[in-house]
Amino acid sequence: MRIASYNIRKAVGLDWRRDPHRIVDVIGEIEADIVVLQEADKRLGQRPGVLPLDRLRDEHGFILARHALSGQSHGWHGNAILYRARRFRPPGTERIPLPAREPRGAIAAHFDVNGFAVVGAHLALTTGIRKQQLHALCAHAGNSGIPTIIAGDFNHWGRHLPAGGHEVITPGLSFHASRRVAALDRFVLCGDVTALTFGVHTSLKARRASDHLPVVLDFDIPGDRSKC
Repeated sequence: MRIASYNIRKAVGLDWRRDPHRIVDVIGEIEADIVVLQEADKRLGQRPGVLPLDRLRDEHGFILARHALSGQSHGWHGNAILYRARRFRPPGTERIPLPAREPRGAIAAHFDVNGFAVVGAHLALTTGIRKQQLHALCAHAGNSGIPTIIAGDFNHWGRHLPAGGHEVITPGLSFHASRRVAALDRFVLCGDVTALTFGVHTSLKARRASDHLPVVLDFDIPGDRSKC
């Protein structure tokens, strides 16, 4: 299976135009089974989602996992998860509160066909708060008892992400799209998840659609579902 994580910056590209169809084009290029998004909703008012869900469904087969508290948002605190309808039944969903000085939270989708979970997160800029959030996410994944992939924008500029002994996959430099200097977007694997290949999606359109580039992981869930 393939999972991607992508901070879409509310669909505002490097030309400062909000172009959600450009984001959909990039998602289509990746050919993932699951896509975890950050900054998928606007920040003000009802926080409406920015993407054309009908096009994602009709052209690429993606369905939005339901996390939103309002009918206009795509997710929760800007986090959203898309999945291929032909591959998965509708997942169970969960909102995960995180310690923060500003509104922050993570979301989870539980895919019962293969018995695994995906957590999407966008962590804080402040180092101390970010460490608390990562600890909370790893503890949540560890307590779930099923293989879990934590994906998102970790806002961590260092080389090594402290993930409590869980395997960290750093696909490469994903920020800034115009001049790649930091690996902010990563995956953390908890339990019986095997990373196969990974990388940063660097197409011409991706280098214009957002200030982040998507990161991609091909993975396997072996038959032995050992706990985290």
